[in-house]
Formats: sequence, structure tokens, C-alpha cells
Amino acid sequence: MKKITRKMMHPEVRRIGSLIRFFLPYFKERTFSMCNRLLKLMKGRKFKSVDCQETYIESNSDWKIRLCIYRPLKQEKEAPGILWIHGGGYGLGIPEQDHHFIKIFVEEGCTVVAPDYTLSVNEPYPAALEDCYTALSYLKENAPSLMVDIKRLFVGGDSAGGGLAAVLCIYARDKKEIQIAFQMPLYPMLDDRMQTESMKGNDAPVWNEKSNIAGWKLYIRDDYQKEGVSPYAAPGRLEDFSNLPPAFTFVGGIDPFRDETVAYFDKLSKASIPAECHVYEGCYHAFDLMARKSQPARDAMAKLKEAFLRAYNK
Repeated sequence: MKKITRKMMHPEVRRIGSLIRFFLPYFKERTFSMCNRLLKLMKGRKFKSVDCQETYIESNSDWKIRLCIYRPLKQEKEAPGILWIHGGGYGLGIPEQDHHFIKIFVEEGCTVVAPDYTLSVNEPYPAALEDCYTALSYLKENAPSLMVDIKRLFVGGDSAGGGLAAVLCIYARDKKEIQIAFQMPLYPMLDDRMQTESMKGNDAPVWNEKSNIAGWKLYIRDDYQKEGVSPYAAPGRLEDFSNLPPAFTFVGGIDPFRDETVAYFDKLSKASIPAECHVYEGCYHAFDLMARKSQPARDAMAKLKEAFLRAYNK
């Protein structure tokens, strides 16, 4: 893709996008650490009309995983349980930054478990995957006390969290221990090879080619762009798409992840997996969070809710 000009941005996301690109043109390794220091101020933040709790569970290594558990204040029947994974290029972020998404699901009577998984600035792959799978196992094992329907376990996330959601579906399918019923990997970070046209030379706001290089180098370290990288690290490398759960996503038309997202969902469809993908022209990465009042953002969130409710009611 050629350089992203201001005119290429949708009018309703243009102003905030231009400001973001001016103040933070791209991420470097030190940018991840700086953002994480700022995000610590959000840790423990709660929101109204939701039961927000924290618990810590043992990981496969020598640390404990913080889980944020969000539930309706009143729940009279079993409902889907959702593992929601925050984004941040695998190197930054906390669950609290995704209350915008979590609120949608809790308002429909669902329990959401959001793991504060190990970031790549601390430990590379597979730490994040193992933490998220441990959190998914917690959701399954505690389904009765959380009033979660074991047959309706959903996973979702945005950006790198979308990549991890896609990976969890592959990982769970292969391990045959947990059945995932639906996946929502939004504008997911999928492919370390970065060979698509939408990625090459992309300098769009929020996340672009330079940021993506930094993110993947931190996450898979010495294996960056080498042959033989596991699809458990970079799901864009997956060859067998059979027996994966139905999926929904949306992505911006100038997002560097546009082509890899569309390609991934095309492969799901070709494997006879119901897969719904929406592309919003002129929109950059995470436009739904950066310009929430814009028409594209409102439409994208409405479509997410519609797809979620269809899966909810199956």
C-alpha cells in the first residue's frame, strides 16, 4: 500500500487520526514500556452496573495470572462465557483498557474473563498463549459457579488480542480439551511475514508497518520472519482451517492488517467455517476505539453485537 495521506482517511476519523500520527508516528520497543507505565494508572478500574472482581491463578511458569472477571449484577440463567483478550501488539496493555467491548457482552447477561497475560516486553511467545489458555481453562472449570453455559464458550479480542483469540481456537482444537463455540478476532495481528500489500509501506495512524516490525520482533524474538514459525505464534501461517469455530471480524480499509485479516477469513470460509468479515474504507487500526462516535465505529460495534447475539441465541 502506498503512503497513507490525510485524504485517504474517512472524514469522521481523519482529525483524531492525524493527531495520533503527529504525536506518535509509530511504536518502538521503548514506546511499549512507556505505554505500560501509563496504563498502570487504569489498573483496577471498574465500571457501573457490572460486578467486577479480580482473582489470581497459577500459570505454567513461576508467576500468577491476574484475571478480571466481569458479571451482571443479577443473573438468573446460564449464558455464554467469554474470554476477552486485550490488544497492544503483544507488548502492552491490560484488561481494563477494553471495557468498551466487555460492557457489550455483560449487558447481555454474559460473564467475561479477561486475562492480564504476560507481555512480550517481559517474556516472548509462548508465554501469552499459555496464560490465555490457562484462563480459558479456568472459565471452563468454573462454569457452574459463574453461571456459564459450557456449550457456549466464546473467545475474542482486538489487534494482538484478536491474534491470540484466533490462536486459542487453533490450540484448543488441536488439544481437544476445550470446545470453543464462537470467535471474535477483531482486526487481528496474524502474520509475522508482513508480505501483504496493505502492510508494505503503510504509515497509517495508531499502528503501521514500523510498529508491526517492533511488535513481532519482541514477541517471537530470534524467530522473526524465519521459516517454520508455528501458527500458534502467528496464525496467519496456518494451513489446516478445518473444525475451527464460526468467526466474526471487522477491519479498517487502511489498516495494515486488512489483507491478512481478509485472507484469514477467506480461508475459514473455504474450509466451510461460517466467517463474517467487514472492511471499513478509510479507517485505520482500532478506529472503533479512537473515534467511537464516528459512523464507521458505531456501525462496526453494531455489527459485532449482532453477530454476538446470533451466536448467543444458537
